[in-house]
Amino acid sequence: MQALDSTSTRPYLIRALYEWCTDNGLTPYVAVLVDDSVQVPREYVKDGEIVLNISFDATSSLKLGNDFIEFKARFAGTPREILVPIGRVIAIYARENGQGMAFPSPVASASTDEPAKPFALAGVPDAERPADTASKVVPLSPVEPSGDEPPEPPRPAGGSRPALKRIK
Repeated sequence: MQALDSTSTRPYLIRALYEWCTDNGLTPYVAVLVDDSVQVPREYVKDGEIVLNISFDATSSLKLGNDFIEFKARFAGTPREILVPIGRVIAIYARENGQGMAFPSPVASASTDEPAKPFALAGVPDAERPADTASKVVPLSPVEPSGDEPPEPPRPAGGSRPALKRIK
C-alpha cells in the first residue's frame, strides 16, 4: 500500500486526543466547519462553525468512527442526534487548557458559497514549507501570513517576569 492509497490519519488522531483528554480529566471539544453534510442544531452555528463538547458527560452513544462522529446530546434541554463527517472536523482540543490539534480546513463544498478558511504553518518561512501543506497538521489557531518577524508576545501586566506560586 502506498501513502496515497492509505486512509486518513484524521480519525485516528481525533480518537487519540479524545482518549488523552478523558484520561487526564479534561473536556474534549471539537470545532466543526458546518455545511449541508453536517447534522447539528443550526441555531448554534456561528460564522459557519460550531464547537461541540464530546465528553462522556455531555454525550450518549458516542461513536468516533473513521468516517463520522456520531452521538446524541441535549441542546437547551432538547435531545438531538449529531452527525459530523470526520473531514469537517477542523480541531480537537481540551477546554481547560486549549491543548489539542487543528487540521487543515476542508475544501469548500458545492453547498457553500464561501471558500474554506486557510491555515498557515506557524513560524515556517514560505521557502521551507512543504509543497503539499493540505495533508499536514497545522497549528490550533489560524495564523495570518505577515512580515519577516513574528509578532512580539504580549508582556504580562504588573511585573517583568511570570512567577510560579506554590499552593499547599
